[in-house]
Amino acid sequence: MVTDQPGSGSGGSGSGSGSMVRRILLGSQLRRLREAKAITREAAGYSIRASESKISRMELGRVSFKERDVADLLTLYGINDPYERDALLGLVREANIAGWWHGYGDVLPQWFQTYIGLEESASVIRIFDVQFIPGLLQTEEYTRAICSLGHPAGTTEEIERRVEMRRERQKLLVSERAPRILAVVDEVAMRRRIAGPRGMRAQLEYLLEISERPNVTLHVLPLEFTGYPAAGGYPFTMLSFPEPDIGDVVYVEQLTGAMYIDKREETAQYGKAMEKLCSDSLTPAKTVERLRNILRDT
Repeated sequence: MVTDQPGSGSGGSGSGSGSMVRRILLGSQLRRLREAKAITREAAGYSIRASESKISRMELGRVSFKERDVADLLTLYGINDPYERDALLGLVREANIAGWWHGYGDVLPQWFQTYIGLEESASVIRIFDVQFIPGLLQTEEYTRAICSLGHPAGTTEEIERRVEMRRERQKLLVSERAPRILAVVDEVAMRRRIAGPRGMRAQLEYLLEISERPNVTLHVLPLEFTGYPAAGGYPFTMLSFPEPDIGDVVYVEQLTGAMYIDKREETAQYGKAMEKLCSDSLTPAKTVERLRNILRDT
């Protein structure tokens, strides 16, 4: 489990669309090459003038890569075939492409930039939320209300920058590489009038509209549900990737940072929790009925 805090830098400053996944993929390949030659992390670190812990972070994809360092490691590992070297060094260059979200560094903390890099690369995104409509499914007015609530001292310009950034994120849903979205949202979030009556009506209407998309599955966890034994009531997002070498990552947001959980035995528990939440929730068809009922009450 990795905990990112603001300023920690573990998300890297040069991650573009898919770059986080490319770093993880490159790191796992470097680890396999090292282990195949029975070379210790300490010896690998010495070859590139770095520490053992630096090699560990590289192999986990948690730091940026320098092309020279990777080239030296490939030589140490006996990778001399020019095609194989070029393919791996190409991953380094791709991982260092800056993403669109770095233009919002003034309103976007470093630890959340890591999440956006993962979100951009995911093929499946499973979300459980209790208090709010998930960010990818929010209307502009609802987002503005959320940003104003979370940043009461923010200027109008800052709030609008945050809204604009959220809208940029949402373009993922209609892109050619749109991921499959499965969201379980507590009915309380649907009824809480954060954006006022008019804003909430627009938000509910949008949920009804977007739930018709083939890549979006929405479940409402009804008010009659009595508890959260599966997930303890904590919101989380689970990201899965098309690359078979990359395991799931669970994102749990906190007030001043976030946890990124990637140990397979732990992510498997979150997967079971999501399955239980889906079974405890209304089906997509009944979710539509409930949303229409809430809309009439709003």
